[in-house]
Amino acid sequence: MRIGLLGTGPWARAAYAPALAGHTGLDFTGVWGRRPQAATALAEQYGVRAYDDVDALLADVDAVAVALPPSVQAELAVRAARAGRHLLLDKPLAVGVAEARAVAEAAERAQVASVVFFTARFQKEPEAWIDEQAAVAGWFTARAQWLGAVFTSDSPFAASPWRREKGALWDVGPHALSVLLPVLGDVRQVLAAAYGPSDTVHLVLDHATGASSTLTLSLTAPPAAAGADVELRGEAGVSVLPGSSEGAVPALGRAADALATAARTGRPHACDAAFGVRVTEILAAAQARLTGSPSD
Repeated sequence: MRIGLLGTGPWARAAYAPALAGHTGLDFTGVWGRRPQAATALAEQYGVRAYDDVDALLADVDAVAVALPPSVQAELAVRAARAGRHLLLDKPLAVGVAEARAVAEAAERAQVASVVFFTARFQKEPEAWIDEQAAVAGWFTARAQWLGAVFTSDSPFAASPWRREKGALWDVGPHALSVLLPVLGDVRQVLAAAYGPSDTVHLVLDHATGASSTLTLSLTAPPAAAGADVELRGEAGVSVLPGSSEGAVPALGRAADALATAARTGRPHACDAAFGVRVTEILAAAQARLTGSPSD
């Protein structure tokens, strides 16, 4: 599969470019970015072509990987799908429901495969745990904490304008939902939402299985308190999400494998654009609860 990279920021450099370049089943074809100089530098690092026109890149590939802010990602994903290109996307799919639905609809119309990269869903130990717990009945409640220190440390993502604007709900909220939804079922209702310190958000969710979950999400946790954990409690007892022995690059490689499989078989992956839309809808409902405004 010939694949191009859209994006040149910290996440593109740290995860996407090395994952694409190191994958034996991919032909990493080139890079396009909103900053031509950055695209040239990244392309030269991996010995691929730098494109100054996104349509020229789309003409040369079978698929694109997108490492861009969600509002930019959504627009370009629709463009790529209409060009018949498979989509390896990042979370959140978009920061608006209409924009997210446009991506899924474009992919469906063009009959192209899509995979949204929710990290835990493609890391070995967390992925296996999620599958195991999804097969267990009788979960009563879950507690998820996704506490980042992006804005309280020297994180390269601290300068991200969209993270500054949208905060933890939209940045790490998708991670928590990607773990909880396969186990507890879809969210029927956001029962409560409240702000904590800085961008911290607390949510209470009602799930289709009858279980409830509580989420605490932050990008402003003290570095010593940062970390992610999920705990399930139910008839089977207590189960805790295991940590991963690997970082994002191997997980992205498996996401690329999933995209190739979906493209070859025509069978959607569980983390396709439609799932990305559902996560966006839940986040929008939570945002509406927080602000007292209707979700779109």
